[in-house]
Amino acid sequence: MLAILRKEINTFFASPIGYLVIGVFLLLNGLFLWVFKGDFNIFNSGVASLSSFFLLAPWILIFLVPAVTMRSFSDEKKQGTLELLIAKPISHFQIVLGKYFGAFILILLSLIPTLLYVYTVYQLGNPEGNLDMGSTIGSYFGLLFLIAAYTAIGVFASTLSDNQIVTFIIAVFICFFMYFGFEGLSNYNVFGNLVYMENIGMSAHYNSMSRGVIDTRDLIYFISIALAFLAFTKLRIQKS
Repeated sequence: MLAILRKEINTFFASPIGYLVIGVFLLLNGLFLWVFKGDFNIFNSGVASLSSFFLLAPWILIFLVPAVTMRSFSDEKKQGTLELLIAKPISHFQIVLGKYFGAFILILLSLIPTLLYVYTVYQLGNPEGNLDMGSTIGSYFGLLFLIAAYTAIGVFASTLSDNQIVTFIIAVFICFFMYFGFEGLSNYNVFGNLVYMENIGMSAHYNSMSRGVIDTRDLIYFISIALAFLAFTKLRIQKS
């Protein structure tokens, strides 16, 4: 598994992909938070808060994570090397985990520079340091687990086709539906009052963690989503 993980990371940074992913994530967030005028602009809000970043980041990640994971297995299938990979003396689940953690670490690296936002807003506060650190830390934990779930979905989508564009679109759709779809359906009360559709989606659990309260139910939810899609990925490559 570690060999596959190292190979994935080396592949990312041996080409412009790794640097491009980190750069695009930081550029988009930076433009919306500090340059473009609008609801996300921190200066316009007049409040020392990173709530705009934590509201914006999940939507950017819906496109960013699939861009990283779209080649995980689709590239192997296209080049005809998936059979060779499966034939190696490691379990299918170790292969899946190697691909998964390779993509997860890359996306996590793109999140680390955003700690500069915390420092900047901390300094801009009036008085200095007027920043809700509990909510900020909780939101970062929420992003971490959201990335874990998005990555599992992206890796699964990469097993569905040998075309990277197709797997990208599928991953974006699934991530979008899992994040916002159930909340959208809850507005129509499709299943009456028996099922709280909103609580099935990622958005409700992410927002819960963003309040600074780390609830085990939210952690279990994201871990379950990630494990479920990794299990689906394992089943897919077994059929290959």
